[in-house]
Amino acid sequence: MQAAPRPEQSFKDLFDTLAAQIERVLRGKRRAVHLSLVCLFSEGHLLIEDVPGVGKTSLAKAIARSTGGSWRRVQFTPDLLPSDITGVSVWDRARGDFEFRPGGVFANVVLADEINRASPKTQSALLESMEERQVSVDAQTYKLPRPFMVIATQNPVELEGTYPLPEAQLDRFLLRLRIGYPDRDAEIAILDAEGTETIEPEELEPVTDPETVGAWIHELGRIHVSAELQGYIVDLVEATRHHRDLMLGVSPRGALALQRAARALAASIGRAYVVADDVKVLAPAVLEHRLLLSSEAMMRGVNPSDVLSAILDTVAVPPTRAG
Repeated sequence: MQAAPRPEQSFKDLFDTLAAQIERVLRGKRRAVHLSLVCLFSEGHLLIEDVPGVGKTSLAKAIARSTGGSWRRVQFTPDLLPSDITGVSVWDRARGDFEFRPGGVFANVVLADEINRASPKTQSALLESMEERQVSVDAQTYKLPRPFMVIATQNPVELEGTYPLPEAQLDRFLLRLRIGYPDRDAEIAILDAEGTETIEPEELEPVTDPETVGAWIHELGRIHVSAELQGYIVDLVEATRHHRDLMLGVSPRGALALQRAARALAASIGRAYVVADDVKVLAPAVLEHRLLLSSEAMMRGVNPSDVLSAILDTVAVPPTRAG
């Protein structure tokens, strides 16, 4: 049985409190913080892609600290082994039996730092845990704690020493975000605060706990999505599967991810129902990384964001209906 959320605190109140806490660390990036929390309450995994030094790791650590519970950081390097992530069975001489020693994935929030610096074999060690929230080692299955969220950071694949994530793994990330550089005023504020008002992620106090997060994840499944809007989501993903510039479109997992994220976004602004604008706002972050361009499109210099923008402009939007 899932525990009910505290009745004295609405979801919007909790969401706003978490956002304000995280923004103490990541200044001037309200959109990135908001979408990261949408991903958390959609019970999804988050991929943060950007150049070094813009706060990717700080954002991930701030989310982990603010939500309480356990968290682990795994630094992905070329020599990292799959067993470092999942765990390994070790012979216990005193007991005369094998003992399982959990790897870095056993936590409520797992920070996979610079995930694309590890080999594809090591990256794939996360596939089962991200999809089924369990780990299989030596024919034994071990359940992961709930809620469970992987927050992965990666540098752009053009940078030296990086490996592109396989499509099967990209599809398991509910959202992909690019934080970007702060604007001029925000960067001046960062410089001005250095050494005086700077807050490190480790200094943040939890403002909730894993049980409350899990309870709200369960409750958000009740947010109303009309049949027309579900049809709109299906029309969007169907359009990606037949677009001439795409070799691979959005899977059914992507459609489910878009609906879950839209529910969390609607609830975060105090609505009990989803509107078409929720879907359109989230579509780039939820769908773009799931698209694979055809070779002809790449030769013409097309990018996935162009294709998705064209699809959003052409697929008919249903009329808005509240509930």
